[in-house]
Amino acid sequence: MIAADAVVADSATIGKGTKVWGLAQVREDAVLGRDCIVGRGAYVGTGVRIGDRVKIQNLALVYEPAELEDGVFIGPAVVLTNDEFPRAVSPDGRAKSASDWTAVGVTIREGASIGARSVCVAPVTIGRWAMVGAGSTVTRDVPDYALVVGSPARRIGWVGPAGRRLEQEDGEWVCPATGARFVEQDGTLRPA
Repeated sequence: MIAADAVVADSATIGKGTKVWGLAQVREDAVLGRDCIVGRGAYVGTGVRIGDRVKIQNLALVYEPAELEDGVFIGPAVVLTNDEFPRAVSPDGRAKSASDWTAVGVTIREGASIGARSVCVAPVTIGRWAMVGAGSTVTRDVPDYALVVGSPARRIGWVGPAGRRLEQEDGEWVCPATGARFVEQDGTLRPA
């Protein structure tokens, strides 16, 4: 379903069951998987790659060359940047064009969630099932299952696939919702 007032480029690929809501824009050669939601006023840049069952909430900006794996959640008004050295003009005052810079992307791995109004400053990778708290600024890679908050974002704990903060028990980390167990080693977390 594509809303009548959404703008979807003819060369974009939209998977079965995907919904693009009003005033959203999906640019040329973007690929969206099955059963995704692109919220009102969201922007998906040229050539962006999006997996299945991804939710991009209202007013989020996903600039190319971002890659979002299956099950990713992008909260309202999130921004995924793509320019390490943003300038409107060159040192000589000439207006910059697309050929004057190289886009760098944000990669978000399976199941990760980016909270409302967060900014991910490219190039960064957000690990599998990680969670970025609302209003955070991510300036470096986030490990799998990490819970990060702040500006700049820093790890304050771990989360499991259920999105709940893990609790420490008998030297392991346990999900209070599912009972899944995890082991921490050298600043990383993996299923037990």
